[in-house]
Order: sequence, then C-alpha cells, then structure tokens
Amino acid sequence: MKRKAFILFLGFEAALCILLSLFQETLPKAFISVMAFPFEQTALGLRALSLSGSTGNTIAILLYVAICLGPAIVLYLLSKKRSLYPEDWLLIVLSVVLFPVIYLMINPGMLHDPLLWVAGPDPGKALLGNIIWSVIVGYILLRILRHLSAADTARLHRYMAALLYGLSILFVYLAFGSGFRDLLNSIESLRASNTGNEHTLGISCAFLVLQYIINTLPYVLDILVVFAGLRLLTQLQADRYSEASVGAAHNLSRLCGRALVVIVVSNTGFNLLQFIFMKNLRVVNSVVQIPILSIAFLLAALLLSQYIRENKQLKDDNDMFI
Repeated sequence: MKRKAFILFLGFEAALCILLSLFQETLPKAFISVMAFPFEQTALGLRALSLSGSTGNTIAILLYVAICLGPAIVLYLLSKKRSLYPEDWLLIVLSVVLFPVIYLMINPGMLHDPLLWVAGPDPGKALLGNIIWSVIVGYILLRILRHLSAADTARLHRYMAALLYGLSILFVYLAFGSGFRDLLNSIESLRASNTGNEHTLGISCAFLVLQYIINTLPYVLDILVVFAGLRLLTQLQADRYSEASVGAAHNLSRLCGRALVVIVVSNTGFNLLQFIFMKNLRVVNSVVQIPILSIAFLLAALLLSQYIRENKQLKDDNDMFI
C-alpha cells in the first residue's frame, strides 16, 4: 500500500472514530449490531422466515442447520485436500458454538433468563457475538502463526508489513476512538457531578483535554514509528546490508529513543501541572499513566534497529578479514 493512500485511510479512520464517539448516545444499537454482526442479522432473517408459515419454518430450520454446520463442512473439505493441523479442529468448536448462539439470537427473549447471566437481549447479543468472533479470530491467528513458521524471508517481510499496517490502524482507534470517547465521558461525568456550577469547570475541562492529549501522544508517536519501520522494511527487502538499511535502522532507533523521552517528559509535566493547579481543579487524575503497549512496541523497534546495525558492522568486519 502506498504511503500517501495509507495516511489518507488513517485520517478517514480517525475522523470516523471521532464522529462515532460524538454520536455514541444516538447510535448505541449500531455499536451493538457491529459487535454481533453478521450473526444477529442472520438470526433476524431466519426468524422472519420461520414466522412466515410452515414452509418458511422448514426452510429456516434447514438454513439454520446448514449455517451452523458450515465450519464442520469446511473442515471436511480441507481434510480431502491436505492433512489437518491441530488448529483446524477449532472449526468443529465453531460449529458447536454456532448452534446455541444462533438459536438464542433467533429467540432473544431467552436472553432474559437469569441462568445466562445476561441483562437483556442487546448486551446478550453482543456477548454472544464476541464468543463466536473469539473462536474465529483464534483460528485465524493460529493459521497465521503456522504460515509464519514456514515462510521465507520475502514472505516474512510482507507479513511484517501487514502487521505494521494493522498496528497503525489499532493505534489510530486507541487514540481517536476509545481515547476520545473516554474524554467525552469524563467531561459528561464532570458536568453531571457539578450541576449549577458549570461556569467554574473551564479549567477542569481544559485539563481533561490536556490529559487526553498526553494519553494520545504515545499512540501518535507509535504511528510515526510504524512508518519508519515500513521504510526500514523496504530497504531490507532491497539489501539488508546496504548503507540505506543501516541509515533507516539508525533513524528508527533515534525516533524510538526520542519517542520514549517525549512520553516520559509529557507524563511528568502533566502531573506537575496538576499539582500546581490542584486548588482550581474539580477532578484530579492521580494515577500515573504508563503506556505499556506503546513502550513495549517502541522498545521492540529499538532493539530490532540495533540488531540490524550490529549485523551490518559484523558483515563489514568479515569482509575486511576475507
């Protein structure tokens, strides 16, 4: 994927996340539908077909059985083409899970049963959808790991690039999706607990926004590191021992080091500002924010860049010896 096109995609994702966060109160069911998609929609179609008459009910039952047995049928077809791997048996698990999950979505009234530990049909459908997706994602990840273990260097480069693209998409969501939604919820909670004193909440709201920026900064820096990592991958594909590869590794290492410094300094500075303006704040975040995911990602990238530089130096020494 070209860099400019991917930047536009990330910008669109960020804008979409912000819009969904702003309209979260008016679109709660849409979020639930996304979590249960496409199983909820499938169940609604089967329910409508079942209620249309005896013929429709028979067709709905046949479709229900066919859909639930779909993963098992896929497993059978795979067994005819190649030997099965241990993770392939998750398809049987998926079929077993689909039978009760789709049935409960067809009959949402059963989701009120206290034995199911569910507070109603909407959260129940979301929970059931997550159960199915956990099996699907688990199977996909295990298949990817098997492909990685048998891949050559060129394919590993492509897989690594795909992983970096995926991480950048995740970082954008954490920054402008869940992070921005947390900001809106914090401001709403602040106003709700200070009814009648809204005119005194200006500085508190400003600090909540500043805290959001501080919490978002690591993810933004992670995205910059991702692009530096993609440039390094491009150079490694061309020649992993070239000066361009070493230069890209050096740039990645330097960027990671600076990003870690910025994260530490920004968190420290924010806590000091809170201490200075504590008397004027209606809410103080006394928890030290440690972006473990960002720090782990940056340290991994830093370690990789150092290995590349050391390998280049070792090759140069060997060439001089020869």
